Amino acid sequence: MNQDAALLDLRRRAHDGAPQALYQLASALVARHELDEALTLHRRAAEAGLANAQIEYARMLMYGVGCDAEPVRAAEWLLRAEASGSPIASYFLALMSLGGRTLPRDGRINERVLRAVRADYPPALRAAAVHFGRKAHPADQLRCLQLLERATSLGDVIAARLFLERLARGEGDKPQPDAAHELRVQLRARGIKALPDIAVPEYAPNVSAPGVLSMEDVLEPVALASRATRPRVSTVDGLLSAEECRLLIANAEVHLQRSRTVDPETGLPIEQEIRTSSDAAFDAILEDLALRAVQLRMASAAGVPLDHAEHLVVLRYEPGQEYRPHRDYRPPSSIERDRPQAGNRLRTICVYLNDVEAGGQTEFPIAALKVEPRPGRAVVFDNLHADGTPDADSLHAGLPVERGEKWLATLWLRQAPYRDF
Repeated sequence: MNQDAALLDLRRRAHDGAPQALYQLASALVARHELDEALTLHRRAAEAGLANAQIEYARMLMYGVGCDAEPVRAAEWLLRAEASGSPIASYFLALMSLGGRTLPRDGRINERVLRAVRADYPPALRAAAVHFGRKAHPADQLRCLQLLERATSLGDVIAARLFLERLARGEGDKPQPDAAHELRVQLRARGIKALPDIAVPEYAPNVSAPGVLSMEDVLEPVALASRATRPRVSTVDGLLSAEECRLLIANAEVHLQRSRTVDPETGLPIEQEIRTSSDAAFDAILEDLALRAVQLRMASAAGVPLDHAEHLVVLRYEPGQEYRPHRDYRPPSSIERDRPQAGNRLRTICVYLNDVEAGGQTEFPIAALKVEPRPGRAVVFDNLHADGTPDADSLHAGLPVERGEKWLATLWLRQAPYRDF
């Protein structure tokens, strides 16, 4: 049956308004980008009490798919689906709650994540694994390995890539080279290559006890070391774990494209030789709970609420690639096109994700400072003066990579809320 015939069949079955048939037709229409009708059908099925439709309708409202974003209404529908027993609704409520804007950031996050983990929902298994992978206790390290194994068995490719690294390195248990080889062959057959060699020696302190899932650990204060005052630049080692660095790269690789800069005249993104890397920007709809928790950790370390953050960007620099001296604050024409109510870029936080064989430092020429790449190391710097005016001293550059490659995660943090939730 071809696609058009299949769609006609779905329309015939949905004619009488059966909720499951409406849901199936709506899902097919989303795949065809016929979003207005899909939104209406999901709403009808949701109003009839179908939990899956309530979740999908909520997600469309969350992300503004086929409509303007309405996170408060989205949360109301997710709460209805959760009340009917859906652990997937609990997962998305936890994801929304991490932002601390639409829903409170409280202990219900952990309860909801655990509910989704016990239901074997792969994104929840992966998020819990990454959480426990940060904790130094051997039982937590083993728990991380087991959660990744379970998610891998359910077909989660990102989890499989993280699981492979742990099998090969003996993280969480003794090395298992045969199992690692078998999984590597399976991934290679799907066109998925190995991740860069990443090790982060520091374990960030955790306030939660071993064996406890506590997503609020991402908010634990970190000790930033001042590196310059003109501009203000600080660093901290071990902000992200090896698992989190691998997670960001594994998610970004399939979305990489040539990096762009903002044209100061038009405010539009353009390709320029000043910036020769490739990057992946994570629109909210691409975020999962694990990615969102990493961003909350980064924003918290920078001292800015998560909802002030633009989309997370992960960059890859290959040999010879660089980002010549530039400033991160945006020209007025660019701000006008992209949520002007959020103001300008107050602060930037960048985290190196891998070791670079040679080159790739971040240079602040006015401060005569060069920061060496190191996995998990974060660089935080201000783009504006205290009065909100642009700080020309914030000039910085990503120096050319001489050997190997450099992976970097960046959050640009605005003066006021940028995100919807």
